[in-house]
Amino acid sequence: MNMADRIQQLRKARGISQEELADRVGVSRQAVSKWESEQSVPDLNKVVLLSDYFGVTTDYLLKGIEPLPEQPVKSKPDARIFAVVGTALNAIGLVAAIGIWVTCYESWSVAVGLALMAVGCAVFAVGQFMGENTRSTAGWFWPVNVWLLTLMPISSAFNALDSMMSGGGWWGLSPIPDSRNYFITNALCWLFYGAVCVFVDWRLRKRQPREKK
Repeated sequence: MNMADRIQQLRKARGISQEELADRVGVSRQAVSKWESEQSVPDLNKVVLLSDYFGVTTDYLLKGIEPLPEQPVKSKPDARIFAVVGTALNAIGLVAAIGIWVTCYESWSVAVGLALMAVGCAVFAVGQFMGENTRSTAGWFWPVNVWLLTLMPISSAFNALDSMMSGGGWWGLSPIPDSRNYFITNALCWLFYGAVCVFVDWRLRKRQPREKK
């Protein structure tokens, strides 16, 4: 199909006569007739007018090149979903560790909890790297998860401290303050845990307005 055929095909598809097309682009009917019979070709200005009127590219009129279909824009996954899943895994890790500890007082309960929390934090990190809405997600993820992530290491540290103070042997790692510890040790553990979490939350919230500037 040559240029003459394309002009004729487009005109007929629009359902207009040669005279109507001539009026649209500002030429005589005879000029349109010559275009369609290959006796002449439209100049560049008329090609542009024809492309605008028929809604095609000038490349299509001149060379018959069809425009490439637009590629759909791939949307990024929502980082908030990753953050929710990561938070859920961190919570499950803490609950699982506490459940195992309360049931059988085994130090490996902490390893189970930390392993699940490592996966939860990894899921969150993947969302921050691949997803969108990352800033708003990070704005609530860490203030919430600091309460889940710090209890086990703080409890284990105070458990070790109590063991050294009492000289009664090593109780092992614990996801929560050990009931065999001194009351003052466990009270200090909970106070320290709360203070750390509140301080971290305060620092994170204080930084948020600066990041938005």
